[in-house]
Amino acid sequence: MATASQPLRGKTACKKIFWAVFPHACFILSLVIYAFLGALMFSHIESTREVTVSEDYRAFLQNLTYLARKLSDNVTENEEMFKDDIRELFNTADPVWFISPEDRWNFFGSLFFCCTVFTTVGYGNTYPVTRIGKYLCMLYALFGIPLMFLVMTDMGDILATVLSKSYNEFRKLQSKILASKLFSGSTCSKRDELKSRTQSKIAINEPLTIMEVLRSQTGVKGRTVKYRNVELFEMLIARENESTQPARNKNMERWSSCPELASEKTVSRVIKNFDKIGKELEKLDVPFVLMVLVIFVYISCAAAVLPNWEKKMDFQEAFYFCFITLTTIGFGDTKLEHPKFFLFFSLYIIIGMEIVFIAFKLGQDRLIVLYKKVISFCAEKNMPSKKIYPK
Repeated sequence: MATASQPLRGKTACKKIFWAVFPHACFILSLVIYAFLGALMFSHIESTREVTVSEDYRAFLQNLTYLARKLSDNVTENEEMFKDDIRELFNTADPVWFISPEDRWNFFGSLFFCCTVFTTVGYGNTYPVTRIGKYLCMLYALFGIPLMFLVMTDMGDILATVLSKSYNEFRKLQSKILASKLFSGSTCSKRDELKSRTQSKIAINEPLTIMEVLRSQTGVKGRTVKYRNVELFEMLIARENESTQPARNKNMERWSSCPELASEKTVSRVIKNFDKIGKELEKLDVPFVLMVLVIFVYISCAAAVLPNWEKKMDFQEAFYFCFITLTTIGFGDTKLEHPKFFLFFSLYIIIGMEIVFIAFKLGQDRLIVLYKKVISFCAEKNMPSKKIYPK
């Protein structure tokens, strides 16, 4: 009987784990599918557009030809003037003129563009050119940004739980270390007294003997010996069965008797999990300095890895790029030569944005507390003092 119930318990435990993880996996999977569909859509629209020579491009070529002809044989005299003119001319150039649409809007390039849209980074080096691409970009961002924020809020709960539990465990360990130091510095008499107290507590908490159990049953003392012995033995047998038999799983009994009730209870539990999104993030209370340290370490790890494939970046430039990315500023002044490699760090970007979001939330709470203190101090200072009149 016990061997038959063990596989059933294993299946029930697996189902509980699956339904507990299901909401989180559902959000992440929805975001991944949304990004892939957007990549297919934009790669099909922008890569197949017709490349036409615009008037701005013709003017650019004419000015460039004019500067090249204007440059005399004596380069040293006109070198500085030529540098200024050519720099000003190239500042007016559009990068779209020099890049083929098929190369820019391949699948990985489009996927990178979609990630910059719904994460609100927007570097500015990749943008739709066609009119239908611009309209679809607005529509894509309209649904993608709320989905991204939903994923951020859900993962923020997980990170908040991990951070709060880690911080609480650290505080408990710190308290134990301080308590052990205080305990080691106490006198021997206090140790003996504490030892006697613990022994007395242990003696009190020891299980009762059969005779003490029999004496404690005041409800059976007034009955005849025959009925009293029968009831006492029944009580002892029931006590023995409770201590030896494993606790029965009520959910398993309900599932085996009526699977519809168990499935309905599971579905209602999953729906309640959706309602709890964002609650753990609101209860997070860790030092703000600790979050800043976590952000610094997190960005430093990526800044040490990123220059391996971005050869023009050093550690400082990569650190600046990661900070601008995770804070969703996205100036676009630092460009990636191999964006498809950085796509493998999509999970890194999402988790990093979560950490920065949590840090901003903690900083916001600290600022609110500070403003409350300042307003209270100013209000108390400006209150008129009470005058005591003589009777």
